[in-house]
Amino acid sequence: MEALKACYGDGSSDSDSDSESVPSSSTIAQSKGFSPLPPPPILLLDPPNFLGSQDIQIGQTTRVRSFPHVEGNYALHVYIPIDISSPSKKELATFLKKVSCREPNLNVVDVDVPLNVLCKNDEKLEQVALGREFHISLGRTVPIRVHQIDSVVSMLRQKLQTQHPYWIDFNKLEVFVNDEHTRTFVSLEVVQGGLMEITKQIEAVNAIYKLHNLPEFYKDPRPHISLAWAPGDISHSLKKVVDEEMKKCVAGRSLKKCIFSCKFRGIECKIGQKIYTVCKVSDGK
Repeated sequence: MEALKACYGDGSSDSDSDSESVPSSSTIAQSKGFSPLPPPPILLLDPPNFLGSQDIQIGQTTRVRSFPHVEGNYALHVYIPIDISSPSKKELATFLKKVSCREPNLNVVDVDVPLNVLCKNDEKLEQVALGREFHISLGRTVPIRVHQIDSVVSMLRQKLQTQHPYWIDFNKLEVFVNDEHTRTFVSLEVVQGGLMEITKQIEAVNAIYKLHNLPEFYKDPRPHISLAWAPGDISHSLKKVVDEEMKKCVAGRSLKKCIFSCKFRGIECKIGQKIYTVCKVSDGK
């Protein structure tokens, strides 16, 4: 349930559209012919500018930003990358087709393609809706200033460098709504295996966010990845559909009690269009 972006607003800013890497403060200074100043103390770093919501049009859907674009701001997202195994894709595709028949306004997360269009072709449904990389968010998607980037990345790596592989079990199909109540999500939630480890990682990210005057994550985090979304707050009706179809799938044994499992292999941090590896683990560690 990546999401759900129950927990996420869509934090892209216009700065994110740059194809090149985010410049460092030292690079900017050198281009102007003077020596860079040392970074400011962490506690004095400028907090990002939160001025309310701003609608942006994408295809046939409307997204609402959690924060407006401000020149020099970059969207920060810390997360665990997740890939769904091939056998699980087939089971989830069957489930999504049934839910989509009853809720035609569902779209694929990130690519914003209507789910009922993909449901006409099983192969495309698996490739487009379930073949991408999913994310378990470890912190809110928030804007940061360019001079905060090096400090945030450095502290994330220092705090989270000692991690070990563990199994993440996605046990529950759940419905979430984002903070602005503009999107409802069908998600897969982690309620047992991996929950303790992920909770500790969220606490570490929270500590770093706090030092940079950034809003912390939810008090009772519910780790998840998001499979599909619909505009508006339709959580009541969508929850009923998901629960009913889930019962049918379990009764027919097309979905197991543990829907799928995967190994934790690391944490990444995306700032603008650049992805930083925070930590990476292998089976041998």
